[in-house]
Amino acid sequence: MIKLLKGFFIDLQFFTAIPVPLVLPMDKLHLKKAVQAFPLLGIFQGIIYASLTYVLIDLTPFSNLAAAFLIWLITILFTGGIHLDGWIDASDAYFSYKDQSKRLEIMKDPRTGAFGVISVIVLLSCRFLFIYEIIINVQFLSYMIIMAIPFLSKSVMGVLLLTVKPAKQEGLGVLFQSAATWKDLWLYPVYIISFVVVIGLYSGNFLLVTLFILASVILVLFLRMKAIKWFGGITGDVLGASVEGTDLFLWMILWLLHYFVMG
Repeated sequence: MIKLLKGFFIDLQFFTAIPVPLVLPMDKLHLKKAVQAFPLLGIFQGIIYASLTYVLIDLTPFSNLAAAFLIWLITILFTGGIHLDGWIDASDAYFSYKDQSKRLEIMKDPRTGAFGVISVIVLLSCRFLFIYEIIINVQFLSYMIIMAIPFLSKSVMGVLLLTVKPAKQEGLGVLFQSAATWKDLWLYPVYIISFVVVIGLYSGNFLLVTLFILASVILVLFLRMKAIKWFGGITGDVLGASVEGTDLFLWMILWLLHYFVMG
């Protein structure tokens, strides 16, 4: 448990803008625990989002527009833009329509191309729309599902990391990938089952929570196939893009549920 907690703090240092003034071991054991702690980082992130949403809507005089903007902003600031950087680089590479080797070269280029800029504008604009309209129609169950969004996106990141071959033998992805194998994902089903049970009992709606799990499983299968086809495997940028893409997909599902199911 102590090693898993240290792994969680390693994740905070690598994947968030939260200052963690600790000197943490970076050996294979603790990096493996960090991979196993990805979903814990996600649920921590989700609790922050859901709590902030509740506070802004129910305990402050802010308008729905202002509340949506602040929540949207915290989704960017929390990670320090590390996953957005992956989204931008992967977008530049994908929309170049080059072969795999050329796409990997484009992702290594520190310059940002037009496709990356356009892609991140579309991503952030869509996310803002989804958050704003969710807030307008927010329900108790909405808070539960908001917690699920980063929890599931970080779980997707971990599954992709350990089940897809690396596209290159360098970078942040390889650092974590070299420390663990797919067998170390055994904790993920424990997290997910526990989450479904707790949130389902608390909200009284197992069906919608389970729907989000199934959507994430389908997305994992899609992303595994496309990561190999488009880039020849996984890189840190591809993982970052996968996190952002999963987040957006799940925000969109929650947005649609407010129209067609929860309305």
